[in-house]
Amino acid sequence: MTNDVIYSISNALDKEFGYEIHMEEIKQDLKEPCFFITLLDSSTQILVGKRYEKRHQICIQYLPESKQVQQECNHVAERLTLCLEYIEDLAGGFVRGTDMHYQVTDGVLHFFVNYNFHVFKQTKPEEPMHDMTLQTKLGGESNE
Repeated sequence: MTNDVIYSISNALDKEFGYEIHMEEIKQDLKEPCFFITLLDSSTQILVGKRYEKRHQICIQYLPESKQVQQECNHVAERLTLCLEYIEDLAGGFVRGTDMHYQVTDGVLHFFVNYNFHVFKQTKPEEPMHDMTLQTKLGGESNE
């Protein structure tokens, strides 16, 4: 489920920007501009019965290519706000991003977004009962 959220974010970024997207650390041959998607926190809370709430806090880092870092990062952050407001999940529905905010630190844009949604726990259907025989007695007689 968590990887599905990251995959959906990656698809949205690819459609909007077309830049390289990484989910693991790259130590060399880094081509800018590019994005890094990092899961900061994930949690599951039981609500009622088989219903759960899944929470995912994501940080998307953007490494700019121009010398005007602040302007480029501000522009990209505005585009991120729009393209990540709703991401398409693998079931064809949409999940809304909340608590979006960003900061630029050491020339890198850090864009934060949360994706919270409800899921239902899938259980195996119970096997139906087989034949049952019932015997009762009324007034001392046996009926089957």
